[in-house]
Amino acid sequence: MRLVVSTFLTLDGVMQAPGGPDEDRDGGFDLGGWSFPYFDEDMGLTVGASLDAASGLLLGRRTYEVFAAHWPHVSEEHEDGAVARTLNALPKYVASTTLRDPAWANTTVLSDVGRGVRDLKASGEGELNVQGSSNLLQTLQREDLVDEYRLWTCPVVLGRGKRLFGSGSPPCALELVETRANSKGAVYSVYRTAGPPATGSFAAPDLG
Repeated sequence: MRLVVSTFLTLDGVMQAPGGPDEDRDGGFDLGGWSFPYFDEDMGLTVGASLDAASGLLLGRRTYEVFAAHWPHVSEEHEDGAVARTLNALPKYVASTTLRDPAWANTTVLSDVGRGVRDLKASGEGELNVQGSSNLLQTLQREDLVDEYRLWTCPVVLGRGKRLFGSGSPPCALELVETRANSKGAVYSVYRTAGPPATGSFAAPDLG
């Protein structure tokens, strides 16, 4: 099973609270909802297709609580009914050392994220999709567990907030396999991890 990260991103790499003001106010963050002006039909279809391709959903504790408080209550008749149906039916895995009795159906708690995700990746085919979950992502990156990033980068700079690649992220090369812009100027990019970064030099050769 491949581990795929899907997230919205600013030009300066912030991924905190793209969907609304109260999504994540950690650190006094007051710019939540910054992705909203850049949403269009293409973005919605891409997010839906990524979820449709998923065999399971992996979430950090905070993102899980946001999702669990919303999606089980969205009706079939709602404009987001298809997304709700997909999310509610998918197997869900939440990284937490304290959650004991998750209320959202089809949820499994992973208290040891590294071992739990490695076991899931070895268990079969398909995709394990990570939505948001910035703190969890730092662990997955350190454990070298990410196979692919699917990023919607919005043309906005925030200057603060949780970042996809934080200070101390392990060095990693990425291969670009797809990119396009939507009608609002957001850019969709798919990157696959490609081992350690290569280095070189533009210095003129010593012809001695």
